[in-house]
Amino acid sequence: MTIHFEGKVAIVTGAGNGLGRSHALALAERGAKVVINDLGGARDGSGASSKAAQDVVKQIEEKGGEAFAHGANVAKFDEVEDMVKQTMDKWGRVDILINNAGILRDKSFAKMDLDDFKLVMDVHLMGSVNCSKAVWNIMREQGYGRILMTTSSSGMYGNFGQTNYGAAKMAVLGLMNTLVIEGAKNNIKVNALAPTAGTRMTEDLMPSEIYDMLTSEAVTAGALALIHEDSPTRHILCAGAGGYASTRLFETDGIFLPADQQSPENILSQWDEVNNISNQKEMMSGAQQSEKFLAKALASVNK
Repeated sequence: MTIHFEGKVAIVTGAGNGLGRSHALALAERGAKVVINDLGGARDGSGASSKAAQDVVKQIEEKGGEAFAHGANVAKFDEVEDMVKQTMDKWGRVDILINNAGILRDKSFAKMDLDDFKLVMDVHLMGSVNCSKAVWNIMREQGYGRILMTTSSSGMYGNFGQTNYGAAKMAVLGLMNTLVIEGAKNNIKVNALAPTAGTRMTEDLMPSEIYDMLTSEAVTAGALALIHEDSPTRHILCAGAGGYASTRLFETDGIFLPADQQSPENILSQWDEVNNISNQKEMMSGAQQSEKFLAKALASVNK
């Protein structure tokens, strides 16, 4: 199977540099028309410039592809709406959204200013919300959509100095999980990518020989696997340096305690069984957890 995107229109946020640029170029190379979104700010989100985005557009057009640049700040819904309107006016549809734009404001939680916490949340989480919201009804009406969130190991597992970034990156998975359920009947698939790449976001965080192994192209291969016609949905793909793995959330079968035994002492006394992974399952909705616990309670009543 050869993956192609001919006839598809894609919006890639933060596409002026790094992973976003790599995603956009690969999509265009495989036939997609691409909106190159980039505010053009520094790594910490300060400043703005259209040069990087225009350079990507030029590179795509030189190879015979179609693209245009838009400098929307993804944290501002009115600017995102304008970007989507221009896309619809020009190409009449939006098939793919890659929520890639991001910034860093790293500091330990003790030293972090709450304004820096909110700004990172605004760009990563609300940026993903704003862009997804702006294309959602379009995708519903056309009966087709592919949305990719960008998560991180910092969110899923934690990383010192990144409470803001980690919180935002875990939050986009919650957004993904419910959009998967709400979009299923309209053929909208939503996935998440957890990248490890050598970009300007990470270039001063690792030795050069390690940095050089972490190519953006390796991550982009994973991204494209999650946004084509036959892609999976509700999948978290981790990608870096040629390695690919999935992260999934599982819940143990757990225990049941009758009303007269529901104490912290009794929970802790059966802690090993609470954490027994032998019968763990992946939940497809929050309701499944409630169903499991109620089934245990009903089973005890009917004994």
